[in-house]
Amino acid sequence: MLSLIQFSLSIGESSAVTGVRSGHDSGDHSRDHNHSHRDVGGNRRVFNRPGIDSSKNQKVCFHWRAGKCTRFPCPFLHSEQSHPSGSATVNGSGTHKRFADDSGFSGDGFSMLNHLDGHQKLVSGIVLPAGMDKLFTGSKDETLRAWDTNSGQCTAVINLGGEVGCMIGEGPWLFVGIPNAVKVWNTQTNQELTLGGPVGQVYAMVVFTDLLFAGTQEAILVWKFSAVTNTFEPVASLKGHTLPVVSLIVGANRLYSASADHSIKVWSLETLQCIQTLTGHNDVVMSLLCWDQFLLSCSLDKTIKVWVATENGNLEVAYTHNEENGVLNLRGMPDLESKPVLLCACNNNYVRLFDLPSFSERGRIFAKQEIRAVEVGPGGLFFTGDGTGFKVWKWAEPVALS
Repeated sequence: MLSLIQFSLSIGESSAVTGVRSGHDSGDHSRDHNHSHRDVGGNRRVFNRPGIDSSKNQKVCFHWRAGKCTRFPCPFLHSEQSHPSGSATVNGSGTHKRFADDSGFSGDGFSMLNHLDGHQKLVSGIVLPAGMDKLFTGSKDETLRAWDTNSGQCTAVINLGGEVGCMIGEGPWLFVGIPNAVKVWNTQTNQELTLGGPVGQVYAMVVFTDLLFAGTQEAILVWKFSAVTNTFEPVASLKGHTLPVVSLIVGANRLYSASADHSIKVWSLETLQCIQTLTGHNDVVMSLLCWDQFLLSCSLDKTIKVWVATENGNLEVAYTHNEENGVLNLRGMPDLESKPVLLCACNNNYVRLFDLPSFSERGRIFAKQEIRAVEVGPGGLFFTGDGTGFKVWKWAEPVALS
């Protein structure tokens, strides 16, 4: 197998792909910010076809999806408005990158910086390790790719022999879930490990202190890092879900697991025992997010639920947000004014952005193919991955209108 990459640390260097300095906290970016929400009546930036008021129609053009729209102006949403030269500046350095006409957005205060392709199938995982100038993507095409953030070039491709179900990064470690195994790389030493034990696809992973949790078809497997052997040793298998575990998150000294059995389970991180089962959804619970004192969950039942702890410590639904389509993924981050924003990938090829806690819509990202991977980065960056590659987005500095 090829060496993952010849790593070179570039802490503090400017990145041409991202346009920001490297180095960030890889934790949940939606937490610990004030709850006030932004008035989107002013400072709105809408990117669609020239001459069209996007407030009148937020539907994506059917003919554009098919690649044959000839209306100009068109009353429906298309891709990002292009620069007059047909290219867009990556980071203000004068470097230009032509964007493929396969995605677009409408909304307030963010823009697409770059679109990088190379994968042959859906991008299912994106990781930007803290303090590095390398970004990693995993795909259903059974490959892991490493990208240089300064040049935007793919620097390594590793054939994994199985579809990537999930990817996470923690410190120097990169974890990739594939059928029947978790592949692990230390990005500082190039040490490579294969953790056996999973049966079938690994759908979700999360790290808490020295423990690695992996959601599989049959259980949640747990490994513990040993500083003596510099490896991960199996310590437990958490059973209780009756169908695959597809999302994991840690918060408030609890492990939360979401499953295709429509339930969410709450586990004590001290005893690794299940202490509550949440049954508010009626379809697959696809993703979980801890924000402030709340747990957010989304499902193919077209809802996002906000759970809050009662006096006895149990969680119950405090609010249900209804969508027109199933919701696949949740991520949280602050905008450049430190106001919390929720990113929701839906199964109609959209990502919707909401202010929290109001659920006021900030914008939409749309694509011709399903968007499954959504990740956040430093300095107002976030990433989306679909069947055409992955895209780099950035919150813009607020501009007061005269």
